[in-house]
Amino acid sequence: MKYLKCLASVLLISSGLSSDLFAKPAQAQVAYGSYVGVGPTVGISDGAQLGGVLAVRYKLLETPISFRTQALIGESTAVVPMVSYDVPLNWQTDAYLGAGLVLAGGDTPSPVGNKISFALQPGVDYMVPNSNTVIFGNAIIAFDAYRDKSGTAVSVQGGVGLRF
Repeated sequence: MKYLKCLASVLLISSGLSSDLFAKPAQAQVAYGSYVGVGPTVGISDGAQLGGVLAVRYKLLETPISFRTQALIGESTAVVPMVSYDVPLNWQTDAYLGAGLVLAGGDTPSPVGNKISFALQPGVDYMVPNSNTVIFGNAIIAFDAYRDKSGTAVSVQGGVGLRF
């Protein structure tokens, strides 16, 4: 009877340990955090155009989808709302591809053209560990983006954001 109690104790303890020994490894999750950020933008299609960007990301929790909007301010202003698919590279870094519209108008081109057009946005977000800081960088590729001529507009921007 003494050995039976000892055997039952060993089996009970080993069953608890075996679940820890055979636990599945952790996998990277999409970096959580919505943010607002600012930084520089460079339009590289219709001559170089320098400006600023105001970026907003709203992350849908538990899905790899984000809503993003950027306001590009140069010789003219454009607003670029996007929906993106986020892919985790590690615990702090996401790569993403967004699709949306460039909302621009007027005679003077913004960094991404001067008419409403379809756009793609590849980019990367890096969440700085132990802080609410985000470093972001992306490109916007706007198709048929100019009123007076056909052509693709490309801008590159990056900056620093604050998570909320």
